[in-house]
Amino acid sequence: MRDLLAQFAKFGVVGVIATVIDFGVLIALTELGGWDPVLSAAASFVVSVIFNYAASMRFVFTRREDLSRSAELAIFIVLSVIGLGINEVLMWAGTTALDLNYVLVKVAATAVVMLWNFFSRKRWLDAS
Repeated sequence: MRDLLAQFAKFGVVGVIATVIDFGVLIALTELGGWDPVLSAAASFVVSVIFNYAASMRFVFTRREDLSRSAELAIFIVLSVIGLGINEVLMWAGTTALDLNYVLVKVAATAVVMLWNFFSRKRWLDAS
C-alpha cells in the first residue's frame, strides 16, 4: 500500500505539471485565440498528454518488459483518447448543456480524468 501511495504521489506531481500545461493552453487558445472552449480543451488535452507520456513513463510507472515502446505508446494513446472522450463529454455537458463556466467545468473534468488515467495506466502499463 505504501508503494501505491508513493506512486500515486509521483503521478500527482506529473499530473499537476500536465494540468498547468493543459489549463495554460486551454485559456490561451480560448481567451487569446478566440477558440471555442470545447475545441480548446481538446487541443490542450493533446499537448498535456505528450508531456504526460514522457514524464509518466520515466518517473511514475515501471516499464513492462513484455511491451515494446511502440506497444506501450499505443496503449498510452488509446487510454488517453478514452480520457479525452471523458474530458470532452464533461466539457460539452458543463459548458453547453448546463451553461457553466468552462474553467470550473475543466476542474471537475480534470479530477475525473485523473482517476481514469492513474488506474487505467496502472492496470495496462505498469510492471509492478
